[in-house]
Amino acid sequence: MDILSLFILVPIITILALVFTKGLKQARIVSMIGSLIQFGMAINLVFAYFKERATNSDIMVFIRDVVWFKDFNIHYNIGVDGISVTLLLLTAIVVLAGVFISWKMKDLPKEFFVSLIVLSIGVYGFFISLDLFTMFVFFEIAVIPMYLLIGIWGTGPKEYSAMKLTLMLMGASAVLLVAILGIYFNSNADGGALTFNILEIAKVNIPFEVQKLFFPLTFIGFAVIGALFPFHTWSPDGHASAPTAVSMLHAGVLMKLGGYGVFRVAMYLLPEGAQYWSWFFIILATIGVIYGAFSAIKQTDLKYINAYSSVSHLGLVLFALLMLNKTAWNGAILQSLSHGFMTALFFALIGMIYERTHTRDVRKLGGLLKVIPFISAIYVIAGLASLGLPGFSGFVAEMNIFVGAFEHEDMFYRIATVVSVSAIVVTAVYILRVVGIMLMGPVVNEGFLTLEKVTWYEKLGILLLLIPIVGMGVAPLWLSDMILESLHPFIQGVL
Repeated sequence: MDILSLFILVPIITILALVFTKGLKQARIVSMIGSLIQFGMAINLVFAYFKERATNSDIMVFIRDVVWFKDFNIHYNIGVDGISVTLLLLTAIVVLAGVFISWKMKDLPKEFFVSLIVLSIGVYGFFISLDLFTMFVFFEIAVIPMYLLIGIWGTGPKEYSAMKLTLMLMGASAVLLVAILGIYFNSNADGGALTFNILEIAKVNIPFEVQKLFFPLTFIGFAVIGALFPFHTWSPDGHASAPTAVSMLHAGVLMKLGGYGVFRVAMYLLPEGAQYWSWFFIILATIGVIYGAFSAIKQTDLKYINAYSSVSHLGLVLFALLMLNKTAWNGAILQSLSHGFMTALFFALIGMIYERTHTRDVRKLGGLLKVIPFISAIYVIAGLASLGLPGFSGFVAEMNIFVGAFEHEDMFYRIATVVSVSAIVVTAVYILRVVGIMLMGPVVNEGFLTLEKVTWYEKLGILLLLIPIVGMGVAPLWLSDMILESLHPFIQGVL
């Protein structure tokens, strides 16, 4: 068994084990063990990647290629570069933290953890796929469980939110499938066989007219799940109704499929289309960055604040990718990682606050620093990371994005960069506003004086997410070098 297929096999074994469990205790122990194994596999993959790269000049390593459907040349084709490895590590950490945060799940716990792990299978498979069709299959596997996770275990208008999310993402999937088939039927432009193999298609000179037609379809098909404006509206409603762990995976991991797909497929396979359409999608991305930040200011529900903040921060990922230069691309990947850890941490903290106070309304909270100091202190740290304070992951990512974006001599790109940079100021406004109202001042409700203390498993889940945020901010070079090394094929093919 190859090292990458284990990321599919271990979750499947965990699901099979969960089927035979009885009760909450067994379900959460099995889920924890399975997630811990995945976490260990991700750590091992990082070391194995560095070891392999020391003796192997290929950027893509651990490749495994098995024919799946011969007639259409569909393969189970997998492999990773430094970018994929970092995203697999992000996924493993968020999944494990989500299991700990869901430790007290009492409503159909077995079914909940099964759905959560099915989602993780889709994400793992997506990040390791080198075959467009296989990637699409895993994309669908990742999306479908969200309907159940929100519709069954959510709160508020959960049926509406689950249906809206599903319809929006399925619509994007339909557009994406058309784009993938368009790429497939033009993959023999140089006289070879039709193929879904990403590495082989990248060598083909697809005609410019074809690229111009299919790039926007491919971009939108992936970017909708990355909260591209104006197709972002499914995300805040989905976050607000989702249970805590689902919000963590939704924002921390699932939405990363958008930026990764745009980069790995749309820009890599259709580089001339990317150059032709970049100005248009930069406008949409810039609007999303500003719109998300200002929308967050207007919200009073903690989940909606974080959801619109995600729209803004993920807008920066798409914005950086469209800048078509190495520094901005490095920032885009770092921003994906930073946002994944940061937003998962925010949603974990919001869930913990809601469980204790039974409200997410900022106006009804106050003085929490005095009654739940651990949660409050971590919330402040997460907020500082979100607004890009030096020493945290957000600063490293955003500096690369804005420096790379400003490298363009074209005034259009520089104006877009200046507009996007202003979102940092807006972010500081809503973060400091929430901290001031919710954490500082007198305790507004006497019932808050007897709030439940933070448990060991909640602390463990929080620390799993906090350590990478600080680690990326303090020592980013090893991670940045790992990403930059993997950008060489994109630089040669796109720039």
